[in-house]
Amino acid sequence: MRNRILAKLRMPDGTINPWVIAITVTLATFMEVLDTSIANVALPHIAGNLSAGRDESTWVLTSYLVSNAIVLPLSGWLSGLMGRKRFYMSCVALFTVSSFLCGLAPSLGVLVTFRILQGVGGGGLQPSEQAILNDTFSLEKRGMAFAVYGLAVVVAPTIGPWLGGWITDNFSWRWIFYINVPVGIISLILTNLLISDPPYMKRASVKSGFRIDYIGIGLISLGLGSMQIILDKGQREDWLSSNFLRVFFVLMVFGIIAGILWELRQKEPVVDLRMLKDRNFAIATTAMFFLGFVLYASTVLIPQLLQELMGYTAQLAGMALSPGGAVIMCMMPVVGILVSKVDTRILITFGCIVSASALFVMAGWDLGLDYGHAVRARMLQSFGLAFLFIPINVAAFAYVPREKTNMGTGIINLARNIGASVGIATVTTMLDRRAQFHQSRLMEGVNDYSASYHNMLNGLQTKLVAAGSTVAHASAQAHGMIYNTVQRQAVMLAFIDNFKMLGIVFFAIIPVLLLMRKPRVAAGTMPVH
Repeated sequence: MRNRILAKLRMPDGTINPWVIAITVTLATFMEVLDTSIANVALPHIAGNLSAGRDESTWVLTSYLVSNAIVLPLSGWLSGLMGRKRFYMSCVALFTVSSFLCGLAPSLGVLVTFRILQGVGGGGLQPSEQAILNDTFSLEKRGMAFAVYGLAVVVAPTIGPWLGGWITDNFSWRWIFYINVPVGIISLILTNLLISDPPYMKRASVKSGFRIDYIGIGLISLGLGSMQIILDKGQREDWLSSNFLRVFFVLMVFGIIAGILWELRQKEPVVDLRMLKDRNFAIATTAMFFLGFVLYASTVLIPQLLQELMGYTAQLAGMALSPGGAVIMCMMPVVGILVSKVDTRILITFGCIVSASALFVMAGWDLGLDYGHAVRARMLQSFGLAFLFIPINVAAFAYVPREKTNMGTGIINLARNIGASVGIATVTTMLDRRAQFHQSRLMEGVNDYSASYHNMLNGLQTKLVAAGSTVAHASAQAHGMIYNTVQRQAVMLAFIDNFKMLGIVFFAIIPVLLLMRKPRVAAGTMPVH
């Protein structure tokens, strides 16, 4: 049976069809990226079902992000230690089993424990997939191959909130974890049948007597884990005014600085930071940080605006993002073709300009916003984002030696994930602080000396009395309505400030991106992502 299946999947030259391999490794990665956002809307259901407070339930998200962030930079080293195929299959298996156990969890503590394991398994999937695609496809087809991967990474967080809302509304929060199980099983079977390690990795594994750098792993884990906890809990705990976060801040600074110094002195580091000496790789890693920053921040802001100010349900707000995902799905293959024909710096600059323009369009929204305008602005932003992901990866690995690919994919994926966490933390904090600022400014006009205030108050009171309210009750209602209007306007202005800030970020990084060298296209010499 196995030989019969393989025979159908082989190309005329006897090799496995590379597109089958691309779909195989993208399956699990899609589910892993989806899991970073799908649980967000289910938190109230999880908290209620497991008798936990809302603040306690956020550890369901934090625990996953912490373990995921720790494994990402170690994935290249672990691939070399275990073999890429074995490491990838171990990650898929751990992610699948822990997803099933998350669905069965009887308490919050048990759920958080299994989410940590799920994050460990998920952390190795994206870098491994990128490295597998790099070795599977010929140079001229790699852009298209990474278009498939880009769909998973960019579309999954877009549909996550909508899918999570639909599942929890119609079934149970436990099914947001159960849906990973069949996908994981299929991925494991196909990976075992179709994928093998390239010869150079097998030779490397045989030649290298791997020494486990326990100190390096410990310092990196301490620094990145503490950073993720600070970013995720910062706004709720009021950042460094919290003793809890002060402790983690000290641990983060110590872990990151000591980890960098330690790794730079090691002959075989678990994270090869010397790769950042390559100008293209360093600039592309920075660009990927900001891509994660803007993509995830805007993905959080838009549904939140639609739900808080426009009264949309979680499902409807998520659907407003879906057409943007469709734009990315349509454009990724086009960009995959263009990346082999057009200078990547031109594509990246175009993508930044379009995405930034879309964010400035969003900064022109007001409380009269309708569904169509929200959808079109997101579609414009998504059109620009489609021109960023593939060209940035192509430029990143243009001058990286092939044997460093595994290590590089871990570093650049870590940059995107940290960018996402920093972006979400930034807009969440800024939204709260700017809303307070705008409310205080708007309230300056709500006083006894303001003619417009008195006119509005008297007009509302007259309408309420005419509707049947007593004079005293109408006065209280009118004051409440004015205060509610001020609050909504203040929050809307805070959202506008956030969209402007994100647009400025994209414009600001364009000059830096232009410092990259144009990728060379000499056949067989460039590992492309």
